[in-house]
Amino acid sequence: MATGEEEVKRGMNSQNQNHHHSNSSSSNTANASVSKRKAVFMAALAVSRFRSVLASSIARRQGRSPRVVGTLYGRRRGHFHLSFQLKPQMQPLTLLELPTATNEFVKEMAASGLMRIALECDRGREVRLIEEPMWRVYCNGLRCGYAFRRECRPEDWKALRAVEKVSVGAGVLPATAGGDGLEGEVMYMRAMFERVVGSKDTEAFYMINPDGHGGPELSVFLLRV
Repeated sequence: MATGEEEVKRGMNSQNQNHHHSNSSSSNTANASVSKRKAVFMAALAVSRFRSVLASSIARRQGRSPRVVGTLYGRRRGHFHLSFQLKPQMQPLTLLELPTATNEFVKEMAASGLMRIALECDRGREVRLIEEPMWRVYCNGLRCGYAFRRECRPEDWKALRAVEKVSVGAGVLPATAGGDGLEGEVMYMRAMFERVVGSKDTEAFYMINPDGHGGPELSVFLLRV
């Protein structure tokens, strides 16, 4: 049977343990709160950067900017791809595989009618901005992963040639039997884009609506920091 002194010791030990657990829980909560605030701050900083780039690009426009053919395509449940070409038959200036699923991108465009894709990379490589191999991706201000530049493969050419005669439009390419890669039902959107070069570290592409008004709005910004 425990003595009075032993009971007191057990009570003190129990209080110390409870105090330790309480401090650990408070510390974890505080760390989570700091991380969340930091993430919100970084997202706001990224949006601010891209707004500055946009303003700079518009200010630099002189006369009519060159136009390129932009194609977004991908299997419904796969990642979508973004291609820019000087002419439909030419090798793409760049071909990017983005982290967003094609069906999610289409839903977002249909719901809001507005999509701003911001691509950010770090300085250090002696290449043209459009040739950078890896990008941090922000869709409408939200960080959504990484995009990677790659060579145009046979399955990419198959999709691009299937829509070669489409100047502006969106639709679905029918599935084909067998094969890998893009074989299957492929969703696409195609339009002309105005290309605006702000500097060697900033570039923007603005989708052109053929009637000059209405329709979805899509912009792509490239920024090297």
